[in-house]
Amino acid sequence: MVAQLKSSKIFRDYQDAFRETTGMPLNLRAVESFDLPHRGDPQENPFCALMARSNQSCAACLQLQASLEVEAQMEPKSLKCFAGLCDSAVPVRVGENLVAFLQTGQVLANTPTKKQFNKVAEKVINFGKEVDMKALEEAWFQSRVVSKRQHESILRLLSIFSQHLAALSNQLMVQEDTAEAPAIVRARNYIEENHMEEMSLDEVAKAVNMSAFYFCKMFKKSTGMTFTDYLARVRVEKVKNLLLNPHKRISEAAFEAGFQSLSQFNRVFRKIAGEAPTAYRERIQRAA
Repeated sequence: MVAQLKSSKIFRDYQDAFRETTGMPLNLRAVESFDLPHRGDPQENPFCALMARSNQSCAACLQLQASLEVEAQMEPKSLKCFAGLCDSAVPVRVGENLVAFLQTGQVLANTPTKKQFNKVAEKVINFGKEVDMKALEEAWFQSRVVSKRQHESILRLLSIFSQHLAALSNQLMVQEDTAEAPAIVRARNYIEENHMEEMSLDEVAKAVNMSAFYFCKMFKKSTGMTFTDYLARVRVEKVKNLLLNPHKRISEAAFEAGFQSLSQFNRVFRKIAGEAPTAYRERIQRAA
C-alpha cells in the first residue's frame, strides 16, 4: 500500500513541490519501518548527512523516529534531536487504520549560534566517534531555520495532503492489478459491475469458475483483503462519487451502491473512510 502511494503521481508531484517551496525533505514512511526517513533526500540536511555515517548517531536518530511514531499516532507531532533539529510526522490513516507517516524536518527553530554548536559538538564527541568538527560545524550552520508560525503552516498543509493520500489509498486498493491471475481480474470486474446488488462470495466464485474455498484463499492472497472487505470498499467509493451530486440524499446513495441497511452503511463507511457520511458530505461541500 505505502509503496503504491509513494509511486503515485499525486505523491511524487506534491513531494517535488514541497521540496522546492520549503527547501525541506519529505518522505512517506510505512508504520514500524524504523529507518532514517530523509537519507538521500535532495533536501537532506548536510549536518544529518554527515552524522548518518556514524553508527552511534544513527542509533540516536532511529530512537527519535521510534518516539515520533508513538507520539504521532493520531495527530501531527514534532520532536527535537540531540542537535536541536526538529523532525515532524503527520499520520496517514485509512479509516481506523494507521498506514504511514508523512515526514519532514531536519530544521532549526532559531538562528544557530556558536554557543549552541559547542554543546552539540560535546554530545557528538561523547558518541565516541571521530568526526571532522570543522566540516560538521559548517554543515550545522547551513541548517534551514523555520519559524514557529511557518512550521505550523507546513504541518497544516501536510495534514490536508494526508487526507488526500488516505482517499487515494482506498482507490488503489480497489483498482485492478494487471499482474493478477485472470480469475481474480474477472472477479474484480464482476464485483464492479454488480456491487449494487446483493452479492455473496459463493456467487462470485461461481462466476469465475472456482470453488468458494479456493477463491477465498486466492482473492485474499492477491488483494490483501477478504471478499467482504473488498466489496465494502468498492461500495464506499461508489457512495463517495454519488455524493458529489449535492442533490443526492445519503440514504439514496447508500442503497444505490448496494448497502442493504443504513445501520450497516454508516458502520462500514465510518470504518473505511474514517468519518461519518454526513461529515464527509459537509467536507466536500466546503471544498467545492
